[in-house]
Amino acid sequence: MQNDMVKCGLVQQNDSLFIDSIEKEAYVWCEQNWKHDDHEHTHERAQLTYVEEGYQYFHIDRRIYLVPQHHVIWIPSGKAHRITTEATTVNLMVFLFSTVFEEPFYQQAHVFAVPPVLKEMLLYASKWNKLLTDNEEQDIFFKAILKSLPNFCNEGSHLEIPVPADIRLIPVCTYINSNFKYNLDMDLLAEKTQMSVRSLQRTFKKETGITLQKYLQLTRILKSIELLDTKRFTLSEVAYKVGYQSLSAFTTSYFAIMKSKPQARKH
Repeated sequence: MQNDMVKCGLVQQNDSLFIDSIEKEAYVWCEQNWKHDDHEHTHERAQLTYVEEGYQYFHIDRRIYLVPQHHVIWIPSGKAHRITTEATTVNLMVFLFSTVFEEPFYQQAHVFAVPPVLKEMLLYASKWNKLLTDNEEQDIFFKAILKSLPNFCNEGSHLEIPVPADIRLIPVCTYINSNFKYNLDMDLLAEKTQMSVRSLQRTFKKETGITLQKYLQLTRILKSIELLDTKRFTLSEVAYKVGYQSLSAFTTSYFAIMKSKPQARKH
């Protein structure tokens, strides 16, 4: 890619590094029909991304974070990340901060649903889209958004899939990702790792922090979000496609992960 390529106000020096020449403390970059590169990259500014439409996957530190519509992701300064999506349309607001507060919150990645107050603040901030000159109101307003993020963050949302470091478990994850429609065959999965069922369950939980059953549930719900985004299927069709035998079972599982009910895209 060209050295003078500008994305979100940052100059792309090479595939993995973005250089910041902007003197402003913070700014916002709104983009319709977002076109992304899927290679890992890093930049010194901390990043807050609000997904207004569509969804994105952020690959950070052996975890895959789903950021669906009306959610935000916080990415600390200097944190390498890669972005992928299959959404037909992705509309984003990207806020970039050169300095942050000292609380531990700002040193880790977070994904959470945007409450109404924060949504209104973010939408109001869009009036400063791509403004790179100083503006006192904007500076104060953006600092208020930044300061309030820890209070808006809902740690109960688990919109992330862990990737185990133990290479013996990779075939298990790959198999579940391809066969999420079916219930777990523990004997088959254990055979793939050459472990006993009990050893597999214990090792997987230790490596990822969740059980195999929870991993399957997460995979199903994240896949359902992709299907809902296409606007081609009813809720019942989506439920069946991701492995649930009834709409009520799907709705219950979806709510447990997303803290909201799935919305029908087609009737």
